[in-house]
Amino acid sequence: MPESPDRLSTDLFDYVLPERLIAQTPAPQRDASRLLVVDRAAHTVAHHRFAELGQFLRPGDTLFRNNAAVLPARLHASRPTGGHVECLLLRPATETQPTGSHAQVSSWWCLLRPGKKLPVGATFGVSDAFTATVIEKREDGTARVRFATPDGASLAEVAERLGEMPLPPYIERHVGDGHRDEDITRYQTVYANRARPVAAAAPTAGLHFTPALLAELAAAGIDRAEITLHVGLGTFRPISTGHVADHEIHRELYELPVETQEKLFAPSGRRIAVGTTSVRSIEDFLRHHDAPRDVEHIAEAALFIYPPGQFRGVDALITNFHQPRSTLLCLVSAFLAPGSTDGIAWLKEIYAEAIAHDYRFFSYGDAMLIL
Repeated sequence: MPESPDRLSTDLFDYVLPERLIAQTPAPQRDASRLLVVDRAAHTVAHHRFAELGQFLRPGDTLFRNNAAVLPARLHASRPTGGHVECLLLRPATETQPTGSHAQVSSWWCLLRPGKKLPVGATFGVSDAFTATVIEKREDGTARVRFATPDGASLAEVAERLGEMPLPPYIERHVGDGHRDEDITRYQTVYANRARPVAAAAPTAGLHFTPALLAELAAAGIDRAEITLHVGLGTFRPISTGHVADHEIHRELYELPVETQEKLFAPSGRRIAVGTTSVRSIEDFLRHHDAPRDVEHIAEAALFIYPPGQFRGVDALITNFHQPRSTLLCLVSAFLAPGSTDGIAWLKEIYAEAIAHDYRFFSYGDAMLIL
């Protein structure tokens, strides 16, 4: 007898992945990544390259893409004793304030390492770049830190100059290993709004697009619509509960311009979500609104989609290959067979096919198109 959808075991979303298939670096060219095309109606899979995406799209289709930019938010600093500190900027806690000495003071929520050696009142910094003081700590491991930067520079500007990209923990990096410049460029979509970095992680399904491919799709009548979802580190947090429904999903801020809302309600073709972050934004919005608003929509998505979930505003999905026991794997399983739990077993078959053909997995890995 199948399990109740409310009591789906998290074990159903587990699989074994050879470590060699976890991509540590991006493909030499963005659109040279492989593309596994899944046809839900025909129940088939086919192997292609991402550069061939246009073969599967039609004039009038719209790509709903997350244009959130990633801040190089991992800062390396020193304590007054000389000890090393790694500070990961998560989100601003206050607005930046000018001071009489031309410095900028701001507070950010951060993850600190070593956290136990940095109690409230502890200080650290980088000479001529910033000084920092821990002013609050929470049980979830985050800390509120007050930063002061000289010469009127904002902390974001300092991070752009000195910081490293906040790569997920399964991508191994070491200080000075020569990957910083590559990661700064490649752990960012080509259409990211770089003037306003808001994400703590990249919307990775969009990493495969190139300006040339986007121009090719536009010339073929493929439309695009912008979404901004502030991707948080919660996207990497595995489900730790025994049953999927007991997991507390992370919350992420998202923004939908009026034009994007209108395209959701009056599509000229298929609505194709580029990434699970776009899906969360679209589906959260449509669960609260039955018509476009006349202003930009800004809200927090706390939507957890798992089988037998339904989808109101997504007709096709471009996504990467996700970690075992993750909320993203649950979402993709639901999308394969909306309204049932059949997608769970099918996703395992699809992933087994990808593993057998040496697809590269996770953030810097290959992609899948589900039609």
